[in-house]
Amino acid sequence: MADNVVQVRNLRKEYGGRAVVDDVSFDIARGETFALLGPNGAGKSTTVEILEGFRRRTAGEISVLGADPGHAALSWRARLGVVLQSSGELGALTVRENVQQFAGFFPRPRDVDEVIEAVGLTPQATTRVNKLSGGQQRRVDVALGIIGGPELLFLDEPTTGFDPQARREFWTMIQGLSDGGTTILLTTHYLEEAAQLADRVGIIVGGRLQAIGPVDTIGGADARIPLVRWNEGGRAHEERTAEPGRFVAGLVARLGAEPAGIEIVRPSLEDVYLEMVGYDADPAPDASTDAATTAAAPTGKVPRS
Repeated sequence: MADNVVQVRNLRKEYGGRAVVDDVSFDIARGETFALLGPNGAGKSTTVEILEGFRRRTAGEISVLGADPGHAALSWRARLGVVLQSSGELGALTVRENVQQFAGFFPRPRDVDEVIEAVGLTPQATTRVNKLSGGQQRRVDVALGIIGGPELLFLDEPTTGFDPQARREFWTMIQGLSDGGTTILLTTHYLEEAAQLADRVGIIVGGRLQAIGPVDTIGGADARIPLVRWNEGGRAHEERTAEPGRFVAGLVARLGAEPAGIEIVRPSLEDVYLEMVGYDADPAPDASTDAATTAAAPTGKVPRS
């Protein structure tokens, strides 16, 4: 069995006596891509920042790469990669100059040109970052996050503002990192992104972990029951059934023909998520920091060794 890179037990974080993270427990196995999902203010950003060593917890036990993030040394930080939702100003340097500069912060960095190739920026290696497209600049952020050869990579809303093509190209790059053995903790408001990249997901609502498991089983069997939709008598109908094939056959037999607009919809991760958090939850990726902790949010990149 793969060892766990991250172990969280009964994590709690309070502000002014109010818990914004309450009794959260989960593990992340080595080589796994784990997505932590939740609406704005749910507690996911606070949880991740505690794992990164940016915040102190109120209670609970945490191990990240075998160390307590609250007391870990700089040598521990060199084993992490962090890609924040927004980066600092890097426009005055070329892609290679930026990556080369960051490589100097780590004791055993990866080869600069290999990293640039891994993120698909070899043709732009001598281009100043401020001349790149938004998607290419985000690839620079990832290059800076992986130049130290991290065992664990944190990705915070990595494709916010991407067009669909750029997003899918970015997914391919991240899947390549995962295939290479990098453990990844992802936060995203794009449910399709989590379904595409993650081995498992955890859904946190109101500071509590509501569900955790593989993408195709999260929420349990009841949440995965297919929905049959069809038009009959000028009206739209739908029926949830565990045996959609048999239901459709019965429907055809009753009507004497296949009804118009018939379709079988199998619940997606997004369907399960919305059912769990409520349809009024705001999935828009325009705020990545939990509302309860915005004032205390850290700035800048991870301190380097």
